[in-house]
Amino acid sequence: MTLSMYQASIPVFKQMLGGLSAVLAKAEAHATAKKIDPSVLLQSRLYPDMFALLRQVQVACDFAKSVSARMAGVELPSFEDKEETFADLQARIAKTLAFVESLSAAQIDGSEERKIVTQAGTPKEKIFSGQSYLLNYGLPHFFFHITTAYAILRHNGVEVGKKDYIGSY
Repeated sequence: MTLSMYQASIPVFKQMLGGLSAVLAKAEAHATAKKIDPSVLLQSRLYPDMFALLRQVQVACDFAKSVSARMAGVELPSFEDKEETFADLQARIAKTLAFVESLSAAQIDGSEERKIVTQAGTPKEKIFSGQSYLLNYGLPHFFFHITTAYAILRHNGVEVGKKDYIGSY
């Protein structure tokens, strides 16, 4: 049995974004219980030159929606980066999930050889096949930002574990 491009992407994005949503809910509850200003957690980072939690969540959502859109051959939705609260981040995750869930297997399957061109953080464009884009670029970047968001919260004392990170499957 083969694994389709849809199976290798959409369920993964849904599972991990669901886990991220649950971890953020625990972080907000932690801040309330410990009387910590939520912005302290939202602006926390692991090292000064890394993105803060807020930006990690935004970028994770950006990868989920952009990878899905490019593989489906549809226009990339544009979300403004204006989130400031846990509620705002939850709304962004929900909006990302709604977009990802709107794509069908028929739109994504068969995209293995689709030519995908990106200009990630540099004026040089990168050209991928759909399969290479998903497996070697999109998913690794997505997981990096999900993992870093989790690590920031764990580092700041939020009681989360592997089950929280993995989410429901």
